Amino acid sequence: MELGTCTTKWTVDYLSQAEGSKEVKIHVSAVPQMDFLSKNFVYRTLPFDVFVQRAAEVKHKEYFLSEDEKYYLRSVGEDARKDIADIRKQFPVLAEDVQIPEYFEKEQFFSSVFRISSAGLQLWTHYDVMDNFLIQVTGKKRVVLYSPRDAPYLYLSGTKSKVLDVDNPDLEKYPLFVKAKRYHCFLEAGDVLFIPALWFHNVISEEFGVALNVFWKHLPAESYDKSDTYGNKDPTAASRAIQILDRALKTLEELPEEYRDFYARRMVLRIQEKAYRNDCG
Repeated sequence: MELGTCTTKWTVDYLSQAEGSKEVKIHVSAVPQMDFLSKNFVYRTLPFDVFVQRAAEVKHKEYFLSEDEKYYLRSVGEDARKDIADIRKQFPVLAEDVQIPEYFEKEQFFSSVFRISSAGLQLWTHYDVMDNFLIQVTGKKRVVLYSPRDAPYLYLSGTKSKVLDVDNPDLEKYPLFVKAKRYHCFLEAGDVLFIPALWFHNVISEEFGVALNVFWKHLPAESYDKSDTYGNKDPTAASRAIQILDRALKTLEELPEEYRDFYARRMVLRIQEKAYRNDCG
């Protein structure tokens, strides 16, 4: 798959020089496993060239938290609340080196997210609501994936799993996690991984690396939340359905426990009958 000159040009020195000293907002963590739910990291701002140099280091002479802290850049729009990430706008010089695979119509394009990670950094397990390509430009990554059907075993909080360490999970705290079927792959420079919408993924950067995520809308445009700039807000119909379910559960609280249990089970059976795919078992 042709990706352009980025796979050969994007060295640490080239990256630093290409986009210079523009300021970028980054994640900084004292531990390798970043947890979005507990927020075990801090946000800091650095000039881009300084950030790249630090992210490529193992030990730091200058640091925020510790000499072996980890760095992570996830590009965002000019106003993260309103604007999507687009490498052509946030990093125009680097964008010229990239050829994005054309597997979707131009009007389906949603975002192109530029990412840089320190070696050893692990991102939390989560799902996105859009299909996307993870393009590994430089460095190596390990990606662990779980099917949407295994959601009952992943201990979800919103779009994210509470199970931080997928290699050595706390099975006393998360006993059902062993039922989740694990898929994994290793990406090297020039590799592209297709991650379908709703598939959970956990990523470890085995080396300092640069990647580009390209998201596109495979559902009709009106299906998506118009305020979503990250590609991880549930489709509007799904959000409405969850709100209705929450109201139904609140209504069940008016019943005695024995009745509440009985009618809750009936609701589950009805959902399974009406909404589950026939091949889900």
